[in-house]
Amino acid sequence: MCPLWVPAPQHSSKYTCSELLPGTALCPAAPPQGPGGQGSGFHVHLLRPRTWHCLFTLSSVALCWGLGHCAISCRGFWGKSASPWLCGFLLFAACLGFYSNIFNLIPGWGQRRESESQEAGPVVPQRMLETRQCRMLYPNVQLLNPMRADVLVLTPWFAPIVWEGVFDSAILDAQFRNTTIGLTVFAIKKYVVFLELFLQTAEKHFMVGHRVIYYVFTDRPADVPRVPLAEGRQVVVLEVRNYARWQEVSMHRMEMISNFSQQRFLHEVDYLVCMDVDMKFCDHMGVEILSPLFGTLHPGFYGAAREAFTYERRLQSQAYIPRDEGDFYYAGGFFGGSVVKVLQLTTACHQAMVVDQANRLEAMWHDESHLNRYLLDHKPTKVLSPEYLWDRQKLGWPPVMKKLRFVAVPKGRLDIRGS
Repeated sequence: MCPLWVPAPQHSSKYTCSELLPGTALCPAAPPQGPGGQGSGFHVHLLRPRTWHCLFTLSSVALCWGLGHCAISCRGFWGKSASPWLCGFLLFAACLGFYSNIFNLIPGWGQRRESESQEAGPVVPQRMLETRQCRMLYPNVQLLNPMRADVLVLTPWFAPIVWEGVFDSAILDAQFRNTTIGLTVFAIKKYVVFLELFLQTAEKHFMVGHRVIYYVFTDRPADVPRVPLAEGRQVVVLEVRNYARWQEVSMHRMEMISNFSQQRFLHEVDYLVCMDVDMKFCDHMGVEILSPLFGTLHPGFYGAAREAFTYERRLQSQAYIPRDEGDFYYAGGFFGGSVVKVLQLTTACHQAMVVDQANRLEAMWHDESHLNRYLLDHKPTKVLSPEYLWDRQKLGWPPVMKKLRFVAVPKGRLDIRGS
């Protein structure tokens, strides 16, 4: 008579288990009570009526006696020496059945077994026990009181737009607990000077508490700085060639990410985040950005109409977008998703750029133009607000931005790009 119920321990801390499992739900501390103090839910009880055990035992003895008598009266068929052995065997079987059930006739024996069973608890898979015993305490959302009413938080294709205040980091951290994130960054030529600040601030704010691999693409591996890293995080230097023009470096990023995704990223990480290096992290950036395919709103166009977007407008280009099409203008300096989706994106953009090059075309904003064309045809499953990519020196800090998480570093652009 033991219902399948596992009470959760009562604690005041945020978590009551050492490891939170993905999809963990809050477990009640006691079973719901119905009338008379009994559980109101459906429970399975193990009933062992002693009456049936008694009848079964007596029937077994009677049946064995009858079979033995029959065997004795049929000597002609079995032979003279067969009946004693048969009777002995049947008597042994009757005794075995009798003693296997006799303990249930003893007063209190059944209750003692049930008590021991309840003390031991029901047989429940270990993973189910761990899940039920985990508790997470967080504010309850109010359906009629949205967390952000001043900004769009959902695209027309039901992809969330991530702003401060629309997510709970604790819940998401539990769901992505065993996730490994890869971050690609290109430090070609003199852009390597931005790498130290990038890595130092990433260690403070990017995916804190999760496994991270920083993939540094560079033509100067000896100049990659040594930055102290937290446990479970590492820097992997990938040596690549440089190009005469910064525009070529920008366009070849798609090709390099595509090639290395096939060679190693598919086997080493779960998600890939692709970023510009001339930036620094200023606030929390965690697993709330992760999704099969995500893009980031360009800080210069987040409030503009589509007619103002600097899409590629030449019909001959593979990146062409008509003036009456387009959802958002996405920044080429921050996109990502699962490795498979990023592989598909970068491969498609690289192939489109190869076609343009064969036709002696170069899209207006190079890889960013092709990225916008791809994300128009393949809608992202999550969109990051401009909080995740901002230039405070040029755009200030408008009230709609509750936090600035990833901001541009001031630089002498002509000197850096020309080197």
